[in-house]
Amino acid sequence: MKGKLLGAALFAACCMSAHGQTTLTLSSWVPPGHALTLAQNEWCELVAKNANGKIKCNLLPRAVANPPGTYDAVKNGLADVSFLVHGYTPGRFVMTKVAEFPFLGDAAEPISIAYDKVARRHPEFMKEHQDVHVIAFFTHGPAMTMNVKRPVTNLADMQGLKWRIGGGLVNDLAKAWGINATLKPATENYELISSGVMDGTLLPAESMESFKIDKLIKYVTTFPGGLYNTSFVLIMNKAKYDKLSPDEKKAVDAASGEVAARIIGRQWDKADRRALALMQANNVEITKADAKFVAEIKQRTVPVEKAWAKEAESRGLKNPEKLLDELRAEIAKQQK
Repeated sequence: MKGKLLGAALFAACCMSAHGQTTLTLSSWVPPGHALTLAQNEWCELVAKNANGKIKCNLLPRAVANPPGTYDAVKNGLADVSFLVHGYTPGRFVMTKVAEFPFLGDAAEPISIAYDKVARRHPEFMKEHQDVHVIAFFTHGPAMTMNVKRPVTNLADMQGLKWRIGGGLVNDLAKAWGINATLKPATENYELISSGVMDGTLLPAESMESFKIDKLIKYVTTFPGGLYNTSFVLIMNKAKYDKLSPDEKKAVDAASGEVAARIIGRQWDKADRRALALMQANNVEITKADAKFVAEIKQRTVPVEKAWAKEAESRGLKNPEKLLDELRAEIAKQQK
């Protein structure tokens, strides 16, 4: 009898403990050591701390969907939390392209904080994400050209090579620049470049290490303020968030917005610095774009800005040009 009572007591204690703790399942489609995976884990650990242990995190052993399918996977509850590249699903997101223009800033942290702040001031951004709960908008660090063929010092050099790009505004930019570009997820970089299908890729520095292309790439060109950025968002399943207790929601909210954007930006900047050192160790030839090259890019980008403004306006955004100016001003403020 004593044994039965003890067993019942242990079972009750176990079930009460399980019932009293909420588990957030995290999905990542990049490697475990990637800045995004590390940042997502750091974010969830902060949430757990804020919730005094009432929330715990469970990073799934593999992604629940391929990169383009992540939004719908979280929307449908296959994972509670994950991140997505807006440009991987062309035509779905328009407002978010504002954070992808060339020369916005020199580091992921200030750009991401500014981007999240500005996006939250404009309800049109949330309208494009109404099926999920938004934790933070953010971008990667300044993008550059990476290739296996030759130094890139002007647009003509770029136009003679085959490039992998990640989608979003960079699709429009690539057309305006007149380069031969193919939309593929970043996870396919090694296969595309090692097989010779692509000559190079447009990415931030960290990708050199994250996607194991450091032994392939021979030439890199950097740009003041970055050649472009890629817009991301960290999201949670809406039903999961709605079911949280008030205290648990507070714990999530306290780690969202600027806090989450800062966590992600810092992880990305750290990875960028490490990758730049790796490039030097591997004797990668690094070229800094000169004023003439930057001017070429700017001139070709003007029509893209106008086309985006027209598209955003058709989706209900009033005065898109003002939004872009607002973002640039906020980034400048965050970089001080």
